[in-house]
Amino acid sequence: ATGKGNDQVRFELTAYALKPDIKVIAPWRSPDWTFKSRTDLINYAKQRQIPITVSAAKPYSMDRNLLHISFEGGVLEDPWQESPIETHVLSVPVEKAPDQSEYVVLGFEKGIPVSVNGVSLSPAKLMRELNRLGGKHAVGRIDIVETRFTGMKDRGIYETPGGTILFNAHRALESICMDREVMNVRDQLIPQYSNMVYNGFWFSPEREFLQEAITASQKNVTGEVRLKLYKGNCFVVGRRSPYTLYDPEVVTFEKDDVYNQADATGFIKLNALRLRIGAQARKPEA
Repeated sequence: ATGKGNDQVRFELTAYALKPDIKVIAPWRSPDWTFKSRTDLINYAKQRQIPITVSAAKPYSMDRNLLHISFEGGVLEDPWQESPIETHVLSVPVEKAPDQSEYVVLGFEKGIPVSVNGVSLSPAKLMRELNRLGGKHAVGRIDIVETRFTGMKDRGIYETPGGTILFNAHRALESICMDREVMNVRDQLIPQYSNMVYNGFWFSPEREFLQEAITASQKNVTGEVRLKLYKGNCFVVGRRSPYTLYDPEVVTFEKDDVYNQADATGFIKLNALRLRIGAQARKPEA
């Protein structure tokens, strides 16, 4: 982790949270550290025949885990330059994606993904399968400029094919399983939660506190979602759940005996009361 990025903060906050008396050695921040750039590191490895995946011509910083891969540095430091083909690792360029769409069905239990196309998979295997499917269809690639925790802006290319599929599927299932007001409150918590994780406060009491609320919101998010993958797109085309709040008999545009449309008159008038009072108060004098 360099002295400019977010990772140094994340690693050290985690280390201190788990072992308060730990001694952290961060070479990049030491005045005795002789390497001042990525080029210095590349030259050092080359001189000592240390095999590395980057070169002077392709000096990208690549961070990869089970969920995604990110690219920074090199030509990407110019936000006007299009990212080169070498930054496609988990996903194909959209021009090379199949001309035929592909359907995938995801199963969830209490908000947790558990199956792909009816086959139960461990979290790791499920993620790999979704990365394969999404990457094949150029799903989940973004080009962004972010503001780091340290304050500086940085341009990055992210490939998250499986995560993109999961996000769309999970949201779709929540739309039929979650109460509206519970979802509204949860959505207000999401930015706070994501900032905590982004800034390295995973083991903080505030993150653990919010986790309890978010976990509780998922108790009925069980069911299946069908998606269509096609040339960089991830379309939700179906969703079902034993806990669905979606009732065709209530929402139908045809004649029904469940909902009396005349009831909407009083509902609208009550909600319009403050608007009418406000309009009258602003009415100019004759």
